[in-house]
Amino acid sequence: MDQPIQGFTSTISAASTPKNSEAKRGIKRAILFSLLALTVTAAGAGYWVYWKQVGSRYVKTDNAYTAAEVALVTAEIDGPVAQVNVVDSQQVKHGDVLVVIDDTDTQLALRQAEADLARARAQVAAATADLQRSGVDLKRREALVSSGSVSGDELTKVINGASNARASLNAARAAVALAEAHVDKANVDLGRTVIRSPIDGVIARRQVQLGERVQASTPLLSVVPVSEMYVDANFKEVQLKQVRPGQKVELVSDLYGDKVAFHGVVEGFNGGTGAAFALIPAQNATGNWIKVVQRLPVRIRLNPDELAAHPLRVGLSMDAKVDLRSNSQQLASTSAVTDSNS
Repeated sequence: MDQPIQGFTSTISAASTPKNSEAKRGIKRAILFSLLALTVTAAGAGYWVYWKQVGSRYVKTDNAYTAAEVALVTAEIDGPVAQVNVVDSQQVKHGDVLVVIDDTDTQLALRQAEADLARARAQVAAATADLQRSGVDLKRREALVSSGSVSGDELTKVINGASNARASLNAARAAVALAEAHVDKANVDLGRTVIRSPIDGVIARRQVQLGERVQASTPLLSVVPVSEMYVDANFKEVQLKQVRPGQKVELVSDLYGDKVAFHGVVEGFNGGTGAAFALIPAQNATGNWIKVVQRLPVRIRLNPDELAAHPLRVGLSMDAKVDLRSNSQQLASTSAVTDSNS
């Protein structure tokens, strides 16, 4: 009797074991799915919080480059180059002598103009004396007319002579004014033989060479005002909905890396996209048109003190991040101050 009972018990245990295993696996799957759902929910909530607090507050781009209002220095008179005092990358101050053009021709022109002026002034003196003499003669003849000692024809001649003397004096005075203008022009040309830096900056693209004969308007070199650099940040058009002038910008340059942060302010927007001003503009009217998101340059003014501490050069790559809320906060504070003052 014992053996059949044992076999029955073994059969029941063997049948119940797979069901228990399946139940355990089901519980594990449920736990895993619950954990996955919690993870996804937490990630979604975290992203939502990040977007509300950070993501929606900023727009950024790595398509940004430094720029400056470069001063192009050109020759203003003709002549051979006598001195070149600068080289590329050299720092210069406003008023520093950059290039000197030989002044031999301009010195001669000045002396000639001064001689012409002296001659014109002598002619004024002679014409003045003639006018005074003709005036005296006219008065004398007019006094004798009543006595019949002077005929009418003679008086007419004297009157005409006085008129001619006055006209000669006026012409001589005009010649003096013209001669003075020539002297002034010669002095200006002489001053233009010494070419000075129009701004503080760094020399770039020096093309002039010693001994070269230059013509007026010949480009000589450029001066880059590194203390007045700005950034052209090319944002996608879909990023600019909330960007406004006056908003704060944080920038990082590839030159210095993340350890150096520059701070700037949005100054304004370019008048058109890069594609609009390209040498070969896009033919959007053709049947093969494909829509491409455009980029609009945004001008960002940099902090001069930060530029002095970490100088930049034209064309360097920058990362720019605009704080979209900064302008609204500034406007709100400005309005509050205005209301309190009123």
